[in-house]
Amino acid sequence: MLPASTPSFERAIAAGGGTYAPLSAETRGLVWLTLDGPALAQVLHDHPGIEWVQLPMAGVERFAENFAAHGDADLPVWTSAKGVFAEPVAEHAVALTLAVLRGLPEKSRSASWAEPKTGVSLYGRRVVIVGAGGIAVELLRLLAPWEVDTTIVRRGDDPLPGADRTVPVARLDEVLPEADVVILAAAATAETKGLIGAEQLALLKPSAALVNIARGSLVDQEALVAALEAGHLVGAGLDVTSPEPLPDGHPLWTAPRVVITSHSADTPEMTEPLLAERIRRNVEALMGDGGFVGRVDPVAGY
Repeated sequence: MLPASTPSFERAIAAGGGTYAPLSAETRGLVWLTLDGPALAQVLHDHPGIEWVQLPMAGVERFAENFAAHGDADLPVWTSAKGVFAEPVAEHAVALTLAVLRGLPEKSRSASWAEPKTGVSLYGRRVVIVGAGGIAVELLRLLAPWEVDTTIVRRGDDPLPGADRTVPVARLDEVLPEADVVILAAAATAETKGLIGAEQLALLKPSAALVNIARGSLVDQEALVAALEAGHLVGAGLDVTSPEPLPDGHPLWTAPRVVITSHSADTPEMTEPLLAERIRRNVEALMGDGGFVGRVDPVAGY
């Protein structure tokens, strides 16, 4: 476990049937708790017997060079935290959605009683979710009480259970004009970089809200600032930006009708027990039948 051990993760390794020990020629599995890809490359080079690497987050774009170095080799098996943090992140997405639709960013900063009253309800709205992973699945469950109409946008067109419809990403521009809320929950890849640009923002209704709990790279932030300043969107809820941390003085900080939560959808207090369970299950897989959870496709990059 690098760069440093964590008691809860040590207990998870033991519960899975493994033994926590310093790196050696006998090391078969590695729990990597930092985003330092070059350091990981050196560890794997020095310890070719490592068969499995557990990465710390759901998004693994920071390890693209590591995946490329190993290509489609069978080992090591790469696993991430994808799906592990779906509950707190989806919960945060709903919170951002409600905050934007009800105008809470502006109201919370007001120094006087606001008139006229503004804000709309989430009930019965049309929600487009970009992505079909664990966060999207949890979002569908959480949004159900609001009786929203849901469209999932994903790489293919295999229906996602619980959604009213599922369309491939090639049809994204077709579904945006009717959306009341767009929630981004897709992986950061070369294909999703700048997925929401000026053209896509222009397709949205002025009453639409944009929520991003995926990665900042999915959105053209200059175009988003321009849309907000032009009054084209009701608002934006952003847990992620590009870069992170977002520099002081960046136009997003002062853009109207935007709430930024500084990548806090899944705090350590929320995630540590969830990641510990993922580690336990994957140690069991390493020691047993190989049924790893959260496997990463190193070629696809997620």
